[in-house]
Amino acid sequence: MAKSIIIKPVITEKADQLSEKSNQYTFIVDKGANKVEIKKAVKEWFNVDPIAVNTIIMPSKKKVRNTKGGIRKGQVSSFKKAIITLEDGDEIDFYGEV
Repeated sequence: MAKSIIIKPVITEKADQLSEKSNQYTFIVDKGANKVEIKKAVKEWFNVDPIAVNTIIMPSKKKVRNTKGGIRKGQVSSFKKAIITLEDGDEIDFYGEV
């Protein structure tokens, strides 16, 4: 169940700074999941106890690119992000033993 709710972690500079300074981790989650389900999924998958869960629905974006065949128009789908706040002693290790 946790794998169907949590799609993937967000690995960006901003998300990395949040994890180092504020002990907050960012994930892309299923659009239909609520905060309680996300909290249970994180608890089950990473064996940590989240303090808070904040969710954001990111809007879709229109994209245009020029190719040899002409102008291609498209759209990037909207998605839902969750920012998980953990206690000071807890940590989620995305990279393993790299």
